[in-house]
Amino acid sequence: MEDLKKICFHRELNSKTSLKFVHTSFHGVGHDYVQLAFQVFGFKPPIPVPEQKDPDPDFSTVKCPNPEEGESVLELSLRLAEKENARIVLATDPDADRLAVAELQENGHWKVFTGNELAALFGWWMFDCWKKSKSRNADAKNIYMLATTVSSKILKALALKEGFHFEETLPGFKWIGSRIKDLLENGKEVLFAFEESIGFLCGTSVLDKDGVSAAVVVAEMASYLETMNITLKQQLIKIYEKYGYHISKTSYFLCYDPTTIKNIFERLRNFDSPKEYPKFCGAFAILHIRDVTTGYDSSQPNKKSVLPVSKNSQMITFTFQNGCVATLRTSGTEPKIKYYAEMCASPDQSDTALLEEELKKLIEALIENFLEPSKNGLIWRSV
Repeated sequence: MEDLKKICFHRELNSKTSLKFVHTSFHGVGHDYVQLAFQVFGFKPPIPVPEQKDPDPDFSTVKCPNPEEGESVLELSLRLAEKENARIVLATDPDADRLAVAELQENGHWKVFTGNELAALFGWWMFDCWKKSKSRNADAKNIYMLATTVSSKILKALALKEGFHFEETLPGFKWIGSRIKDLLENGKEVLFAFEESIGFLCGTSVLDKDGVSAAVVVAEMASYLETMNITLKQQLIKIYEKYGYHISKTSYFLCYDPTTIKNIFERLRNFDSPKEYPKFCGAFAILHIRDVTTGYDSSQPNKKSVLPVSKNSQMITFTFQNGCVATLRTSGTEPKIKYYAEMCASPDQSDTALLEEELKKLIEALIENFLEPSKNGLIWRSV
């Protein structure tokens, strides 16, 4: 709690804010810590969801105890927020290392942010606060932000424009923590790191994702923006307009047969002929392919992947000519094949409907041509 003060920049403003926050700890351990963190930042306590406040190993009020599933599992907290006139809902998952955020929009609907959208907000915020509070001789070249390779490239766009460093790691926060440790030992400063599955790290007090500090940083960011009459959603659009729209979609298929999973990936490595990767996915031309399982990367001069080889899990990334990046990978903990796709546009491409349509078509082609769900008996994710 003492360490949290390092990432608190507007304590006085926090103590005066008119914003109200609802927090749900999803039947887990987050309640006491989030209450304390709000106190450290000078806030009034967030309003807890009573039915979900205390640890309950049956997670009895939710269909699935994962706040990442969105509005369907946030039902109780959203209804409480409406009743209490609170505009922002913060949901920590049961072990409180991940954070979901929802904001009430002017049309009366709730916007549940994705992990990638929240990362854009966090990246902007942590860099902006660093800029405003830095000593005169502090150099952006000493600043780093990190993300796992299946996460949005929005921080890369920020880094290019603002002059700090951005690095990617393999999926999994252990890789981020390990890299941050190296950077800190070499005198670098790391402001923010994330993975798209709503795992965030603001500052470096904990070398792991942390939903408690992330929750209170969102509260401070929202309170600061509120003084200028800007919502989180509006600020997100400003970030995209300045650095380029990054539109992403992540989902998965269930597959309980390890042989089928292996065959899907082996087919991609021997697509039209042995040891040949695909050159197209439907109508979409492929520019580069990186296969972390085998250590191959067509974009590197020596064709070797910069990321460490990860033989025991499957992961192939396709970079398309239209600026889209898509990854297919197996889950380390569940019988899933996950797909991640993102359209990275330059700031002058502002027609979001067009970008979204292009991404949608590409995902359909990816599923139909590379995963072949009906042939392989894959079970679509049900929401």
